[in-house]
Amino acid sequence: MFVLRITNPYTMNVVITGASRGIGKAIADLFASNGHHLFLCSKNETHLNQTVDALQVRYPGVKIKAKARDLSTKEGVESFADWMLDNRCSVDVLINNAGSFLPGSICLEQEGVLESMLQINLYSAYHLTRKLVPVMKSQKNGHIFNICSIASLKAYPQGGAYGISKYALYGFSTNLREELKPDGIRVTSVFPGAVLTDSWGDFDNSTGRIMEATDVAQMVYAATQLSPQACVEDIVLRPQLGDL
Repeated sequence: MFVLRITNPYTMNVVITGASRGIGKAIADLFASNGHHLFLCSKNETHLNQTVDALQVRYPGVKIKAKARDLSTKEGVESFADWMLDNRCSVDVLINNAGSFLPGSICLEQEGVLESMLQINLYSAYHLTRKLVPVMKSQKNGHIFNICSIASLKAYPQGGAYGISKYALYGFSTNLREELKPDGIRVTSVFPGAVLTDSWGDFDNSTGRIMEATDVAQMVYAATQLSPQACVEDIVLRPQLGDL
């Protein structure tokens, strides 16, 4: 497997939510393989600890810390952010990846689905960013990634509340980009199409119909390697044969 390696002028501290599986885990692995320190969060403590243990074995020279918290609640976000701030270190990269997918139509989905989708897909990124961005402002640098979705750009059948929440996340991301320009903080919105993660269940990808999580990770990592005067605002990735 190809691994992107670029010589870095300094070691970054990278905060990743939803880091125990899928895209978040792939991003964590790539940053660690390039020598960067990780601060990870996921709701499932067992899966999170397994991910940390595996990464620490592969990259013993990298500092990896983790805290299991439910970021669908403001209390969970604040607890994780306070733990992160207690470490008294820089926040060079923040990757808001925590999210969930529930298919359904707006008119037929169960009561409360919209609220739950907004809580994990939007509010987690909103509240965590607000807690950590003062550190980036004091540094006069930093990079925030919001893992949106192709659903942020184009509605599709059975998108329902999930699509609404991802449209909202993109709106948050574009506003954040404008606000943080004067502070030297970059903001990138990431729009993956179909990626082979747990949400696809037992999908047979033997023909390579949909993307791998490492595809997203490599694009995110590459965007952090530009000069300070450059910002990749949007990263759109689709399967070669198009959306399903």
